[in-house]
Amino acid sequence: MKDIRAITLDLDDTLWEIHPVIRRAERRLYDWLGENYPRITEKFEPTDMRAVRNQVVAEFSEQSHDLTFLRRTVLTRVGAAAGYNDDFVDDAFAVFDKVRNNVDIFPEVIPALEALREQYVVVAVTNGNAKLDVVGIDHLFHDFITAADAGAAKPARQIFDVAVAAGGVSASETLHVGDHPEYDVAGAADAGLRTAWVNRDGASWPEGLAVPDVEVAHIGELARLLGKYK
Repeated sequence: MKDIRAITLDLDDTLWEIHPVIRRAERRLYDWLGENYPRITEKFEPTDMRAVRNQVVAEFSEQSHDLTFLRRTVLTRVGAAAGYNDDFVDDAFAVFDKVRNNVDIFPEVIPALEALREQYVVVAVTNGNAKLDVVGIDHLFHDFITAADAGAAKPARQIFDVAVAAGGVSASETLHVGDHPEYDVAGAADAGLRTAWVNRDGASWPEGLAVPDVEVAHIGELARLLGKYK
């Protein structure tokens, strides 16, 4: 750990819990569609919307890393099926996006990021479409890489290569931190980065994957650990 000079950091389920947020955002979007474009919700139940999404993902597999594109395409498609043109899509996505970025940041995150940013180049790396300025923590990162920006999602090497370049040091001097054993730890390790697994729930490490360099319960613990090497 003493050779680390840059940190790439996952967002969803590392800095906040994402699944309840997405459920709230999708519920709010569906309600908004019912209020403003009722033919959509008359024709599509929530389960039908998910089926359309699966169809879109299969059809546009080369763009599956771009979650904003996928969601907007679903909205366009269900709107057309209900007899609407696509001029509602921007407003509809904004409804979803507002709730999607209303996250409950884990309590240790802000102090840990403040400490890490003083010592390292810190780059956010996500497969999702969070907006750090809306969340209110963009000032704690030196750069922000999304799968849509990189043209590939974790665990693909491409997104890690882009993140390492943003950090300005070598992959071996970069520590990737995240909660997902495959997408974060295995993907980063395959790209030559050092790895830290954030294991909030005390899960067992999956068999068949190379173990991370370090395991922590949360990034506050990581910040204290790295502080010992500075």
